[in-house]
Amino acid sequence: MEECEALCTRLTIMVNGSFKCLGSPQHIKNRFGDGYTVKIWLYKGTNQHSAISDCLKLHFPGIQFKGQRLNLLEYHVPKRWGCLADLFKVLENNKTFLNIKHYSINQTTLEQVFINFATELQHTPQSTLNPSADCHHPHHLPI
Repeated sequence: MEECEALCTRLTIMVNGSFKCLGSPQHIKNRFGDGYTVKIWLYKGTNQHSAISDCLKLHFPGIQFKGQRLNLLEYHVPKRWGCLADLFKVLENNKTFLNIKHYSINQTTLEQVFINFATELQHTPQSTLNPSADCHHPHHLPI
């Protein structure tokens, strides 16, 4: 996926033989991405997981804790809370208080977009996947 993002100016995603989207990698991530990944590194010996979670949930209801590895906390911020300025402001204003060493905020990757389409395919009933049932109805491509 990283090679596609670096080399391609336009991509198409097909699911079960039908086009789902067409556009630049950035357009596809903006349109079909599902939010942001926030990674927070704490200073060693700091145990502020619950304080950080409480602070983020207060400002961004719906934020999801994804996991912790040593001093790294990972969260998912849904697309509906897409104001990055607010997210940066909350993290920056509470950085010292919560013992945050540094943090990163990343947009949904192309790989995550593909995984979302594949997951959607698994949850689609088989009757809607029959190509002969809708061969006379052209599919329109979301652009």
